[in-house]
Order: sequence, then structure tokens, then C-alpha cells
Amino acid sequence: MQVQDIMTRDVSIISPDETLKAAALRMAQLDVGVLPVAENERLVGMITDRDMVVRGLAEGQGPSTKIREIMTPDVKYCFCDQEIDEIAENMADIQVRRLPVLDRDKRLVGILSLSDIATSDEVDQAAEALCGISRPISVFPQYPAA
Repeated sequence: MQVQDIMTRDVSIISPDETLKAAALRMAQLDVGVLPVAENERLVGMITDRDMVVRGLAEGQGPSTKIREIMTPDVKYCFCDQEIDEIAENMADIQVRRLPVLDRDKRLVGILSLSDIATSDEVDQAAEALCGISRPISVFPQYPAA
């Protein structure tokens, strides 16, 4: 099964010059936790609800902060014609729950989430991806190791 068979196609994008408030309102309206960030028809980043809290609010940023200041600019993505098992393994390796989906001309055509995989016939791949995504990546110095 290929990514294009199960990805979410109706994807809303946002400009890096929009504000955190605009992103929060759009996420609330769409009931999503991530928005692709595009400029001049090219994907330049992703903004998640976690970015907004950790890089925004926790660092004293306000609602008028531009998305480009807190978005994740290093975008990991997949292609619509790739196989799900390959992408699920990649999601586990890079520890992400969602990937923008591009066509071979590098145009955004959708988003693939772990839930898309889990609700398809590829449940085993979703379980493997979740195991990889959930593994700890670092020890927080302020907390003693158990």
C-alpha cells in the first residue's frame, strides 16, 4: 500500500508571516495539531501545537509572534508513491507522528499521520512506528535517571 492510498488530502497551509494567534485559531477550527508552513508555493516548515507551547509560550512569545520565529524549519517529508511500511519505519527512526506528503515535483499533496496508518490495513506498521516514536531520545538533566 502506498502513502497516497491512506494520507489525508485536505491540508490547510499557513504563511510564515502569519501570527501564532492565527495558527492557533486555524488549528482549533480544523481540529488539528499541525500546519504545514508554505512560502512562494514551497514548504518551508511545520508548526505544531507543541512548537507553539515549547518554543512560543514557554519562551515568552506572545500571540503576535510570527510563525517563522517558532516553526520547525527542518521539514521531514515523504512522497505520495512510497510504500507505507518504508514510511512507518522512517517515522519511527526520526520519531515523528506526522509527515507532509509531497508529489515528485515537491508540491504538498497531503499529510500522513500515525493515525492514518493505524486506521488502515497497515496496523502492524503503525505499531512498529509507535514503538520507535515512543522511545526516549534523551535524559533530562534535571531529573535523576531511574
